[in-house]
This record gives sequence, structure tokens and C-alpha cells, in this order.
Amino acid sequence: MPNYRRAFIPGATWFFTVNLLQRQGNDLLVREIELLREIIKNVRRKYPFHIDAWVVLPEHMHCVFTLPEGDSDFSLRWRLIKSGFSRALPKTESLSAARHAAGERGIWQRHYWEHLIRDELDYQRHVDYVHVNPLKHGLVRRVCDWPYSTFHRYVSEGVYPVDWCGDVAAEICGGD
Repeated sequence: MPNYRRAFIPGATWFFTVNLLQRQGNDLLVREIELLREIIKNVRRKYPFHIDAWVVLPEHMHCVFTLPEGDSDFSLRWRLIKSGFSRALPKTESLSAARHAAGERGIWQRHYWEHLIRDELDYQRHVDYVHVNPLKHGLVRRVCDWPYSTFHRYVSEGVYPVDWCGDVAAEICGGD
């Protein structure tokens, strides 16, 4: 069993990748986008955090968020988001014996990827990565065409032009 070590730094900014368990051909996150938004809103009401950047793709999502000063518990927020979303869905997924024995749903991968944002350049690279992701995965030809992204907020605030990254390959615009 791996020993996961997480840094808990109060008020820090983090990049996350959170995946559905069954990724192949799964569009659950965009199909249930309103439910996901409502769950996130409810969690933020009780346990605030600032959404710096977020993109929801059919079977995974990326985000950058900042915790309040003195608060380092990002794992509580993810547990509440994932469990709240899962509980609100009908139980139609197939379960492995291990998940069934643990009383878990078969919706999310158990773990997620987190990265502590180190500086302004690291922040900008991760925000760009979040926003270019639908293009990188071939879901759209232009970043502005993906509706489930904070990219639109950044455009309205004048941070990005609407044609940011245009029709060029994701690698040129800050892919991996």
C-alpha cells in the first residue's frame, strides 16, 4: 500500500486533476454538469475556497483553487464534492467486490492528483493548462467553444482574448 504524503499549507493555491473511475466513453460529468455545479456551490458555502480556474470534461476535471488564510484542508472539500455528487446519482454503476465491501460507489477514482502552486509562473502555466485542456483532448477546435470552463470568465475580465490558442495544436499553447 503506497504511503501518500500531502503537503498541507494554509491559504495555499493548488492544481488538481480528478477522474471518474470509468473514463472510456463516459460523459457523466458534462451530462450532470448542473448537479456538479450545485454540489460545488454547496461545499463552497460551508467550506469556502476561491476558484482560480476550472474545466469540466466528460470524464475528468482540472482546477486551480485557493484556500482561505489559515485553512489547509483541500481533501475535505474533495471528499464532500465527490461524495455529494455520488450520493445524488442513482446507483446504476457496477461495483468491484472491493468497492462493494467498502460501501463505496463506482463513480470516482479513489485518489486525485494535486500540485502545490509554487510561484506566479507555475500558477500561469497551470491556469493555461486548465483552459487549453478541451482543445488538447480534441473536444473542440477553439478553447472558447468549450462551455464548461472558467476560460469565459477570464475572457470577460480581459485576461485572455476570445481566440486565445485559436485553432493551433495544444502543444503550442501550453499542453502537457
